[in-house]
Amino acid sequence: MILSVIAATPPIWLIIPFLSLLVMIATGPVLFADFWHHHYKKISVVLGLLVGGYYLAFLHNSFLPIETLFEYFSFISILTILYVASGGIYIFLDVESKPISNILFLAFAALITNFMGTTGASVLLIRPFMRLNRYRLKPYHIVFFIFIVSNVGGSLTPIGDPPLFMGFLKGVPFQWTLSHLWKHWLLAIAVLLGIFYLFERKNSELDEVDSNVSYTNKILVSGKRNIFWLFLAVGSVFLDPNIIDGIPYIDLHGKKISYLREIIQLSAASLCFYFSNAKALKSNSFDFEPIKEVAFLFFGIFLSMMPALQLLEYFAQNQGASITLYPSIVYWSSGIFSSVLDNAPTYLNVFTLLMSKANLSITEIQDVKDFVASPNFVQLIALSVGSVFFGAMTYIGNGPNFMVKAIAEHNGVKMPSFGKYITKFSLPVLLPVLILIWLVFFI
Repeated sequence: MILSVIAATPPIWLIIPFLSLLVMIATGPVLFADFWHHHYKKISVVLGLLVGGYYLAFLHNSFLPIETLFEYFSFISILTILYVASGGIYIFLDVESKPISNILFLAFAALITNFMGTTGASVLLIRPFMRLNRYRLKPYHIVFFIFIVSNVGGSLTPIGDPPLFMGFLKGVPFQWTLSHLWKHWLLAIAVLLGIFYLFERKNSELDEVDSNVSYTNKILVSGKRNIFWLFLAVGSVFLDPNIIDGIPYIDLHGKKISYLREIIQLSAASLCFYFSNAKALKSNSFDFEPIKEVAFLFFGIFLSMMPALQLLEYFAQNQGASITLYPSIVYWSSGIFSSVLDNAPTYLNVFTLLMSKANLSITEIQDVKDFVASPNFVQLIALSVGSVFFGAMTYIGNGPNFMVKAIAEHNGVKMPSFGKYITKFSLPVLLPVLILIWLVFFI
């Protein structure tokens, strides 16, 4: 979502619908579960439309709601094809669930994420990971999967995570992320896997499993034809009019808005579902409920989040000049906002501020390349790491987080609520890792 202040800045109270939606996502499943389950779709849509309606009626700004809806369309279309394609691939690891097995799985998944994106790797691998731990599956397995696969793992390539892809679109060289972020990636992954091992050591669930259970140590895969659709989904991300000339687009006040890519993705999702292996779908207990939950909730989040993002942009443009942007400040500010807001626009807003303070323009590719080649590249490293890593702090920090949560719950895992995810895992487990990254690289 790329924002522009082209009309009146929204009043600060307009962020109340967004905050209200966050509070209800956090408390609804716990305090009023039946009501929330039956009415969350209406609540999310109404709050989103209230904010969108205010922009149209009182701010006379139709550009931002339209742009946001196109961004939502892009978000949900890629998520849909990845969800459908992965749902038709049944992967069974007939391997004993031991700490080392899970560590190797998560390490491998962290690497794969950089070629499939956090979304693609998350929706493809969460079911095999749950199956691997079928005798001892606990909520912490899913949480660490979110930490490692849905967020931190995707920081080595622009394909890995949306903020890095936005930087690539603006002119950051493709290989820059690998050459500059691998140390941060390696340290974070190693420490998270080490902490995960401690959790694994305390899990005594296997003590109750019959010791005569035997394993073939084979990997069984059915529905392999869907791998084609997965590659198509990942490849289609590059069908962007901002990357490739000649691709049709909608001109929205000078901005190239993609639509062909999204049509291809949704059409591919339909064909993929029609031709998918029925046995694989059944074995995965596939249905559309998880993607429907994500679609409705993020419709409200995208629209109600507009004032918060626009106020952040306004602050960056008008107050940012008075702030000395040390790497520490860039790391924590981009990270904190990326925890609760869409990390892609947060990245772009802070990147724009960094560029302007260097008397450069983010709209000029050569300026971006000059910035990357200058000593200021340390700030871009802090921005990239903060935007990607902090996305794991909440369920809504990055799109795949909620998708993984929904799939896990649909398969019977009692996931922690929004608040418990933060208090039981994000703050005591992830935050110390983020502090360590800060102390080692940015202080």
